[in-house]
Amino acid sequence: MTKPLTIIGSYVSPYVRKVLACMNLKGLDYEVDPITPFFGSDEFQRLSPLRRIPVLIDGDLSVSDSTVICEYLDDAYPGHRLYPADPKDRARARWLEEFADTRLGDIFIWGLFYQKIVHPLVWGEPGDQARIDKSLTEDIPTALGFLEGELPAEGFLFGDVGVADIAIATFFRNGAYADFSVDVARWPRIAAFVERTLNHSCIAELLRFEDVQRGVEIKRRRQALLAAGARLTAETLGTREPRKGMMRL
Repeated sequence: MTKPLTIIGSYVSPYVRKVLACMNLKGLDYEVDPITPFFGSDEFQRLSPLRRIPVLIDGDLSVSDSTVICEYLDDAYPGHRLYPADPKDRARARWLEEFADTRLGDIFIWGLFYQKIVHPLVWGEPGDQARIDKSLTEDIPTALGFLEGELPAEGFLFGDVGVADIAIATFFRNGAYADFSVDVARWPRIAAFVERTLNHSCIAELLRFEDVQRGVEIKRRRQALLAAGARLTAETLGTREPRKGMMRL
């Protein structure tokens, strides 16, 4: 019997969600080790030297970074293609995935979700309200202004659903957890695109696991942080990627 693939990471992470949705599209068997973000043992650091989630374990291979994982899955396993076959479309898909992972990640996760949800529940104090305000009034509108012109009015970016669609839509779920919703009148294409992508079975079936993990994960984080006596700095909160000892959500 073939051993299922293993993904180390939190269901609530947009990067983990992206990988799991792509594995669902491929029809792959996998199991999830739902590690608590911001923490990891020495063994985790060996598997992920940059302390990022997700981590994929496939037999004797371990690799981190959601994009690297998705590219490996498309190279190593048959079935649903995650990236377009046409070189020009594939280049554009990779660019949109990079835009999502970097820009949307910065504004939706570190500028909004972390400040409004994680920081108060973990640290027991408000997040950076100035950063929240800037995200809502400047950064998100600018990013969505770009995406509105890139997304299709119907269907998905390159025919069937793929990495680029999932990479974009996944951040809006975390945005919704932080009470953000897309203004349909202002960005109608984005609103429709995000809704149909998040409703696709490859992502929709993950929601029940997210609900379970969201119910217990914050308590675990807080207990672990208090036990470790850890403390985030203002400088860390201003970076795109967390520093050593943390994990990208």
